[in-house]
Amino acid sequence: MKYTLLIYHGTSATPDEADAWAALPPEEQEAVARDYQALNQTPGVTPGSPMADPQTATTVRVQDGRTLTTDGPFAELKEAIGGYLFFEADDLDAAIALAATIPAASMGGAIEVRPIVEW
Repeated sequence: MKYTLLIYHGTSATPDEADAWAALPPEEQEAVARDYQALNQTPGVTPGSPMADPQTATTVRVQDGRTLTTDGPFAELKEAIGGYLFFEADDLDAAIALAATIPAASMGGAIEVRPIVEW
């Protein structure tokens, strides 16, 4: 089964957020970097590309045949999606176990595990 793991950073510090990242002790920064590197080397994992901040998003809707755009994300979120990855696993339990190793899950964020529908 293939899964998409959506990484909600929440309050977790990431290298993209310089102030929050700098507030982490160097050994914790190294541990987070090491954990993400190990995650990306896990068999069955296909890393996604990092995403820019939600404020850079453009939301697109089509209404009455007209394309409407809005600056920013579709919804107000406390935990914006900061990244994603794909994981091919035997079952949901394996995907959940992998999600639990993602640093954001233990640093104030959350990981959404969603099966991929294959057409």
